Amino acid sequence: MRDKAPFVASRSYEEYGADELRSVMRYNPFSFLHIINPGYKFSKSIRGSERFKLVRNRYLEFLENNVFLKDESTCFYLYQIGKENFKSLGLFCATSVVDYQKGIIKKHEDTILKREKLFADYLETVGFNAEPVLMTYPDNETISSILKKEMRQLPEYDFTTTDKISHRLWKIDDRNTIETLQRIFSEMDSLYIADGHHRIASSALFAKRKKAKNETHTGKEAYNFFMSYLIPESEIKIYEFNRMVKDLNGLSKKEFLIQLDEHFRIEEHKDNLYRPTKKHHFSMYLDGEFYSLYLRKRLYQFTDALNRLDTQILYKTILEPILGIQDLRNDKRIAYGYGKYNLIKMKDSIDRGDFAVGFSLLPITFQEIKNIADAGLVMPPKSTYIEPKLRSGLTIYEL
Repeated sequence: MRDKAPFVASRSYEEYGADELRSVMRYNPFSFLHIINPGYKFSKSIRGSERFKLVRNRYLEFLENNVFLKDESTCFYLYQIGKENFKSLGLFCATSVVDYQKGIIKKHEDTILKREKLFADYLETVGFNAEPVLMTYPDNETISSILKKEMRQLPEYDFTTTDKISHRLWKIDDRNTIETLQRIFSEMDSLYIADGHHRIASSALFAKRKKAKNETHTGKEAYNFFMSYLIPESEIKIYEFNRMVKDLNGLSKKEFLIQLDEHFRIEEHKDNLYRPTKKHHFSMYLDGEFYSLYLRKRLYQFTDALNRLDTQILYKTILEPILGIQDLRNDKRIAYGYGKYNLIKMKDSIDRGDFAVGFSLLPITFQEIKNIADAGLVMPPKSTYIEPKLRSGLTIYEL
């Protein structure tokens, strides 16, 4: 219901600290967190298939109590999310799994099969999508004019959450408008996944399972689609992930700098905060001092889109050969950070002795993401932190 929308919508479960989570669930009975954390009702931590069944039960209770209302007809949802000077306007919709399987929807990250199977099991039990896959399309003037026209109407939802992020949602149910939007999207060569690679992969696995069990499969069943949020490429924001390593892999500071000199021209900045200013330049903090590292390009092979990424350059020239970091996803010696003040946080953590060295780099551009996806390549883990970050439970797609 419209009046409950600001209370239902929640951030990703992992973003809540223990105290905040307990507070929300104690004082807000409408939070979507009650659905995805059903054990709270029983003061018990519940996992696996038992949890999935209880998630389904809590969802049905929200329906029975009219917290969630089903639309009678097919529609798009136009949604604008914004904070400070950054806003994104896009469409919640159902997108075809077949387009993902055919490569029309392009990815830039690998997924883990174990997680795919777990999420597919989850979908099979709970029967709904509540977190959309974030995807982009090329900026399109016709789509933009349609959406701006729709924004003149009174929104279904219009609220601001306590983190000062605004949320506005409109329902597009005019048949002609829907068909026009569908036609324009059908003529696009590709869509690109920005966030949600595991969600889309698990939806594809779930659809494959359902198809195998359905002797009258037509391709139009709800399980052949997944919920997505489509925005223009220009309305996505990408932040960098800094890298911090716990030790110098047995090297002294002097030995480490000498090995760096093979691939980089090194300049000292003492204790002055230094940020990289262009591609293939890095900031390093070591032993109380900042350094700028300028890649010696004549010694590095730019063989493909992957090897042009700064995250890959850092891995191939420093993290792997010098610091001995083989597995960027699982090695406990490396940690990652992002955010507006992360350079200062990185410095503080190294000064405390939590890490020995840290590296900062420029954010990857969306064109670089497209280049990777078009080439069928995969980025190193933690290459991008992408916004907008969408709320769970604001829209639901039943499978």
